[in-house]
Amino acid sequence: MSLLSTIGSPEDLKRLRRDQLPELAQEIRDRLIECCSVTGGHIGASLGVVELSIALLYEFDSPGDKIVWDVGHQAYAWKLLTGRNAPFPTLRQRNGISGFLKRTESEHDQFGAGHAGTAMSAAFGMATARDLQGERYKVVAVVGDGALTCGLSYEGMNNAGHSDRDIILLVNDNGMSISPNVGAISKMLGRIVADPRTNKLRERIKGMTFALGGVFGEGVVEFARNLEESVVASFARNGGNGRQPARA
Repeated sequence: MSLLSTIGSPEDLKRLRRDQLPELAQEIRDRLIECCSVTGGHIGASLGVVELSIALLYEFDSPGDKIVWDVGHQAYAWKLLTGRNAPFPTLRQRNGISGFLKRTESEHDQFGAGHAGTAMSAAFGMATARDLQGERYKVVAVVGDGALTCGLSYEGMNNAGHSDRDIILLVNDNGMSISPNVGAISKMLGRIVADPRTNKLRERIKGMTFALGGVFGEGVVEFARNLEESVVASFARNGGNGRQPARA
């Protein structure tokens, strides 16, 4: 019996040992490919968040904790882990599983998001309601890389940050958008990253980072490398002239 077939709720997931989770992740990917090859759907974004979906349900207590996905295209693995594995072959079919998040479909779908840009504002609203009612639970917004060119995302982050409310923002930069990022912001930031002056400054900072790594350990270097990759991939993918600076 597969691990996935034993999971009907997050409680079932939490019973698994951590060393079983990679096997579960592979089963989820196989299931997504199997079903979406028949029904169609935006499978790329969901393939990129399998481990993230597992981690969120393993560490948080949904639906008590509110996990707000930025875009429904990311939510297929989430659906498989929250009681919708058996009917998943009906995805995007008449009277079947929705291709997006749907509050009437599951108590784990906190916001009926279809496309990008809504997660942070929705999470801010939920956190505000929580605090006004004196309740205690976590609110997590999962913002996809494609949403970083959406004004609503920045408006939500600006207001949420100013409020000082307890909200967790996860930027999901997995390179699995349904299409390349477009628009003036993407182009502008792409040009900045590809600019020779930017690369010269980057090389100086890299030298300082390795020097600090010699004092404080490899963790400093790894942190800087991960930060660089996130910034480059989030803002410069397919922007500017397409050039990407070399990895540290």
